[in-house]
Amino acid sequence: MKTLVTAIQKGGQGKTFVTCHLAFDAYERELRTVVLDLDLQGNASTTLGKFNCGFTASGLFKGDTKGLLKAVKEHSQGGLSLISADAALANIDSSMELAKAATALRECIAVLSEYYDLCLIDTAPALGKAMSAAVLASDYMLSPIELEAYSLQGMKLMNAQIDNLRKYNTKLKFLGMVPNKVDARKPRHVANLAALRAAYPDKVMPVSVGLRDSIAEALGTNIPVWEIKKTAARVATKEVRALAQHVFKKMEIAE
Repeated sequence: MKTLVTAIQKGGQGKTFVTCHLAFDAYERELRTVVLDLDLQGNASTTLGKFNCGFTASGLFKGDTKGLLKAVKEHSQGGLSLISADAALANIDSSMELAKAATALRECIAVLSEYYDLCLIDTAPALGKAMSAAVLASDYMLSPIELEAYSLQGMKLMNAQIDNLRKYNTKLKFLGMVPNKVDARKPRHVANLAALRAAYPDKVMPVSVGLRDSIAEALGTNIPVWEIKKTAARVATKEVRALAQHVFKKMEIAE
């Protein structure tokens, strides 16, 4: 099993959009996939609710491997499983040391690896212990980013944190930033994207996703964008499929 965490220290960048659509795409590729929703807001848990396996995310930090095993043993046969966010995630930062949280999460991921090909982790928009533990426990990471000044600042902070966390997780590969909600009609978006690629030539993905209303509609109705029956969704579908193909090729689970 390969594990990918989606993370950035800024809300509204598209972490849940990316996580859910990678999950939908992987499901169609018949990859046995499990999604861990570590964001207290639980948006991924809403969109992927019909795939809920009955185990909640806070249990991953309690080392409840027996409960996890029981929940996923049969559910994994369906091809896609969700470990949903729950209110107890709010206690992780105040009640646990990072080393203990990361160890517990690794142990649970090891259990999941017996039943799944791919693990996708959605995180909260702050570098708390849950996000840090996820980065420490993952094989790959990506960061969606809007092309606004505050978002670029958040990515700068995230890059510094990635470099620090990679000292403790040397296997972690940063797949790159995903330019998201790009509006080519806005000169600042065009300029910011050019500046981003110049500043991080090896860290910005060659694919991007535009500002597409159909994506928000898809997430709100708990389906992938390619199931939106509108002409406007075609461009979004093409962009999202290209993103998934790029990510899975980099992870060596697609040709």
